[in-house]
Amino acid sequence: MDKMYVNGMKFYGYHGVFKEEQKLGQRFNVDVVLFMDLSQAGLTDELDHTVNYGEVYGTVKEIVEGEPVKLLETLAEAISASILGKYTLVDEVMVKVIKPDPPIPGHYESVAVEITRGRV
Repeated sequence: MDKMYVNGMKFYGYHGVFKEEQKLGQRFNVDVVLFMDLSQAGLTDELDHTVNYGEVYGTVKEIVEGEPVKLLETLAEAISASILGKYTLVDEVMVKVIKPDPPIPGHYESVAVEITRGRV
């Protein structure tokens, strides 16, 4: 299976369990991997045979900068469902949502959730 990567997307959203997170907001980074057959796109050089990664960015942006949710898991599910719903060429999607600055004490780079969803 071929893969398309859209990595390091950066957004500002209002997701989190704590009231401060929902009021002040914070940074979120998102990586997605789309699993699909890219052979026709490679052979024809036509955008109609692939997924426009600019549109994928817009889809993710709309969700992350949209309605607040409490959990990263919920955010990842919404992103994967939207991508699978919009892009019929995609057989499976991996979504990684990264929270670089969660309000928890300690020294770490980030926290993240990664899910993989496919068509049933």
